[in-house]
Amino acid sequence: MDTLNTLQERATLFCVEEFNGMNMLDASYQHRRFPRHVHDTFCVGVIETGAQRFWRSGGDHVAPSGDIILVNADEVHTGCSEVAGGWSYRAIYPHPDLFARLSASSEPGPVPWFPDAVLHDPLLSTQLRLVFSLLPEQGNSLLKESLLLTAFSWLVMRYSRTRVLPPDLADACRAVLPVQELMASCPEKNWSLQQLADVAHLSPWHFLRQFKKSIGMTPHAWLVQARLQKAQRRLKQGDTIAQVSSLCGFSDQSHFTRHFKNSMGVTPGEYVQALKRGRRG
Repeated sequence: MDTLNTLQERATLFCVEEFNGMNMLDASYQHRRFPRHVHDTFCVGVIETGAQRFWRSGGDHVAPSGDIILVNADEVHTGCSEVAGGWSYRAIYPHPDLFARLSASSEPGPVPWFPDAVLHDPLLSTQLRLVFSLLPEQGNSLLKESLLLTAFSWLVMRYSRTRVLPPDLADACRAVLPVQELMASCPEKNWSLQQLADVAHLSPWHFLRQFKKSIGMTPHAWLVQARLQKAQRRLKQGDTIAQVSSLCGFSDQSHFTRHFKNSMGVTPGEYVQALKRGRRG
């Protein structure tokens, strides 16, 4: 068995079909450092051993064993160990649509926003750990859904807030939003800085500053993340890794693999295997 004491790093990804292929990661790391990246899903995790340091919402945060880590959808974040022995954790990556199902009405509810990156809530942590233990198992769909949605309801009721942006940041968001939408619509394209700045009606230098101020990473770094999100969709559709690498704008397969692992914690090949396991289940 892999443990932090053996100084071996491991990561196992599960795709949970009961929740439209929602990802769950069970991992131990000592030396891995995740650079700034973003997911189109939330990240809800529990630190099992050690402690994790990560950047989110403009600051550094430390989550020790037993605490819950939260990253909002489309929020830039990092990850590394806070202690010499590394850290292990389990985390799920629910799509915002899953939170909309918590609404009591027939209409989709609002997407939550969690201002706190780390929560110390032993009861919720225990419930999430139970959910994490059940999700990879076959069957028990009703129990899985009931426990997960109950945990999410508790999470939203206690910790979700309405996001309020400072005026200057709100102005930056308005300027770069059309650029994000354009890059997301065709991430494989070789965009130039001038093209993107023109969409924002800013000079290239001013656009660079506004984009990083609003998003937390450069336009090129964000474009790589948009390419990775498209790559995940294509892999789910059954395209080969080589096809996806080419279709999504990566220079070669090794370039694609490196960026994919930096964001997902697993290689594209491991991701494909997780998809197959989920479908068999």
